[in-house]
Amino acid sequence: MSDPIKVDFSDKGKGRGNSSTKEVYIPPEKAGLKIVLSIIFTIIGGAIAYYFMLPAMNFGALEFYMFWAVVAAIFIGSNFVLSKAFIRPEYIPYVKKVAIAPIIIVVALGLVLLVGYLSSSVFFRAASYSQLLSFSDNVELDSSVTKIDSTVDFENVAMIDKAAAEKLADKVLGDLATIGLESQFELATEYSTQINYKGAPCRVYPLRYGNLFKWLNNTKDGFPGYVIVNMNTQETNFVLLNEEGSQSYIKYSPTEHFQKNLQRIVRFAYPTAILGNISFEADDNGTPYWICEVIEKKVGLIGGDDVKAIVMVNAVTGESAYYSIEDVQAGEVTDADGNKVSLMWIDQVYNADLLVQQYNYYGTYLNGFWNSIFGQSGVKKATVGSSYIAMDDDVYIYTGVTSVTADESILGFILINQRTKEAMFYTTTGATEIAAQNSAQGALSDKGWIATFPLLINLDGEATYFMSMKDASAVVKGYAMVNVSNYNIVATDDADGNPNLVKCIENYADVLKDNKSVTIDVDTSVVPETIVDNNTSTENNQTQTNTITSAITEIRSQIENGATCYYIRVAGADKFVRVSANDVPEAIFFAVGDKVTVTYDNSDVTDNWIETDDITAAEAESAA
Repeated sequence: MSDPIKVDFSDKGKGRGNSSTKEVYIPPEKAGLKIVLSIIFTIIGGAIAYYFMLPAMNFGALEFYMFWAVVAAIFIGSNFVLSKAFIRPEYIPYVKKVAIAPIIIVVALGLVLLVGYLSSSVFFRAASYSQLLSFSDNVELDSSVTKIDSTVDFENVAMIDKAAAEKLADKVLGDLATIGLESQFELATEYSTQINYKGAPCRVYPLRYGNLFKWLNNTKDGFPGYVIVNMNTQETNFVLLNEEGSQSYIKYSPTEHFQKNLQRIVRFAYPTAILGNISFEADDNGTPYWICEVIEKKVGLIGGDDVKAIVMVNAVTGESAYYSIEDVQAGEVTDADGNKVSLMWIDQVYNADLLVQQYNYYGTYLNGFWNSIFGQSGVKKATVGSSYIAMDDDVYIYTGVTSVTADESILGFILINQRTKEAMFYTTTGATEIAAQNSAQGALSDKGWIATFPLLINLDGEATYFMSMKDASAVVKGYAMVNVSNYNIVATDDADGNPNLVKCIENYADVLKDNKSVTIDVDTSVVPETIVDNNTSTENNQTQTNTITSAITEIRSQIENGATCYYIRVAGADKFVRVSANDVPEAIFFAVGDKVTVTYDNSDVTDNWIETDDITAAEAESAA
């Protein structure tokens, strides 16, 4: 490649001193037109970049700076190509000169970001970071924590953890075979949320498309519904939104593309909003919504994330509404028509990771930056892992608190309301959640069962870790309780694979009495004996009654001993259901697609089929 053309304008040869040279900037032909074209291409390229990058037009958002760097690069690149500098090197000095303006803009933005980074540095602003989360006065363990005593049962206690709930939710996707959409969808677990639904702790799961081809096949309609798992009873349901001819589908989702993509809808409606975590929830009527955090930088320009508002998007219609954090905390707003709109059903405004991060800022920098490194006086941090507790129609994140120098014991634990950010620190000493899990698993080491993340309960005044014990398939096989103050005090149920909560409580009471001379008073008559995998318990936990309401997908028949026997495949059952026309005369009218209710005991299950005479048409249930 040849050098740019240079012309000597110096006084060399005239005896007038030192020589100097100047580059001649040779513009290409029609340079003005090419500048205009470069601007047009930059506008088009910038619009495309904006469509896919979706940056917040906000100096506090890092993607804002990345976007303008991309725009500057598009302009410089367009000018370079249009000037043909890649084949005419003599035009390179001209391209450099034209690039000065966008480069100055990018450098200026870079300086703003650098100053913003320094102004947000924890080195200078440790006190500000420690004030992102404030606490009520330290309190002792009391009825504010999930309290189980002689008057309260376990209805608001989550018996399973997130992993077990996900396993149940995955199983129920088989019900989509009833509407011809089997294997089209997967769980979008990253947007799953634990909510307090109609007074019970539940976890809701939106869907995603299985792959690109399944998206092409289904995106016109959208997602037919979502999955909800009751964390207490383990009842799992697929909520079919388009049942009975309704055209209700979830059309808007973070996993959708183009104009149905949730982030794109929110960005176009609120171009300056810095978006945080997105969660999926359902209101008390079962209508699905997306809850999007709107982030405010409270420390300097880019530090100290906190939630200042939410954008609530109806997953079916795509309608969005912006609510300030004050409105959400109040739990009620007035719409344009003067009607009161309740927001109390919203459970997750502050996501768990953000709250734990804010607590760690509080615990680490409360006494200053240098103390967090050297003296470490009073420095605390959250323990590994967290769980959720339902109280007063809200959901609280729970995690233990430990000293930075001690990992096996806690100083107390924190409860933070995920809707209002009300935070409480409870003073109690004892084992960490991980130590309690290890203790419970050690008590049943011969089984190889895995303990769920412990849930802290106040069992008639005794701080107790409660856990379900799962097998390798995440099926709950039993329960365990570990005393917080002494993790060697462990009790389980009979560990026979049939979870028995009453037995676990009774065994725990006996161990407490023997080791601590403590007597607890829990009315076990209001405690369900067994809660496991959609089965209902019966007397003495010997027989489990199972009920499946779903559509018939296949029917076969044959004559046996003079009677017609029907072998019916029902979505959700892993075996054929065998019925005799002598026992169920209406079976001759059953057809593929009919919705039926099948009830059977575990004793009715054989190696080949489910033998029952309790199968009825479920038209009433379907209409409901």
